[in-house]
Amino acid sequence: MDFSKVLAEAMLKRQAFFVQAKLNNTDCYRVFHGTVEGANGLNIDRYGDAWLVQSFHDTLNEDQLKQITQVLAQHGDYFVVYNDRSQKNSRVANNLVNEAQDYAMSEQVMHENGIAFTTKLRHEGQDPLLFLDMRIGREYMQKHSHNKTVLNLFSYTCGIGTAAAVGGAKRVMNVDFSSFALAAGQKNAALNKVESVCEFVQSDAFPALRQLAGLPVGGRRNQKLPKFPKLAKTTFDLVFLDPPRFAKSVFGVVDLINDYQGLFKPAMLTTKVGGTIVCCNNVAKVERQSWLDSLVRCVEKQGRKIINIEWLDCYQDFPSFDDNHPLKIVALTID
Repeated sequence: MDFSKVLAEAMLKRQAFFVQAKLNNTDCYRVFHGTVEGANGLNIDRYGDAWLVQSFHDTLNEDQLKQITQVLAQHGDYFVVYNDRSQKNSRVANNLVNEAQDYAMSEQVMHENGIAFTTKLRHEGQDPLLFLDMRIGREYMQKHSHNKTVLNLFSYTCGIGTAAAVGGAKRVMNVDFSSFALAAGQKNAALNKVESVCEFVQSDAFPALRQLAGLPVGGRRNQKLPKFPKLAKTTFDLVFLDPPRFAKSVFGVVDLINDYQGLFKPAMLTTKVGGTIVCCNNVAKVERQSWLDSLVRCVEKQGRKIINIEWLDCYQDFPSFDDNHPLKIVALTID
């Protein structure tokens, strides 16, 4: 495959986007989305002063990587970090040399709409420290959080919570099971001087959510429950729910295909009357209207009603087939 041609075409299509990104003080975005743009399994992103090249199906050979590097160099003289993630577990399988290795293992700072975020292109986890397709979600939270209380569930490195805090939220509770992710979230808060309004709760989402919703904490098949942080029943003006596709613990099962409501119900119960819950589902096979219908039914079963629905669509640096993006984000205002 001629990677030079398909990458050059993708960069050309994004010229207006690049101009706007620079005006918005944004230096992290996708420059090649291979699934849609001609090289399935190959993604290329800008993360601050680096180009991150990731292959998920096939390993790039030296000639292919050289083709890619030559095109990228025309758009910015940045480090090129190649992460080969074509093995079954999706973990990085290749070694880097010299400066590229040092850069990939070091903490850097990038910006999105003027908000600073920590970045590290190789670390103990698998993914970069900020999911770039969630930019629209961070923008929404920044725009709608002024003087509000915010609950950020499955917060990862707290990009959503940081954006809400920068937007003027008076309280932001970030909940995630990973101490590594929350540590990065604390750095993001510090970079933007919003530590005073941000909380970081290391917990399985199920006990955290059920306590906040005033529901009893239970487990799967009467398994003995480990210790978990104790939280008081609380409601929030703005709730952000972004669970992984599938996860299992003694407290419950996260399943975005078969049981999104298992998380949505307690999250909805933590949402104040007149408040908004932003729901995310990143499974391509889930049809967005049927997913929305299931959320509406769940709200109505609790004797509440949805008074406003707003879909948040990913930006053009993440193109999709027929405008049907795998990541679906909908903001529901609930009475």
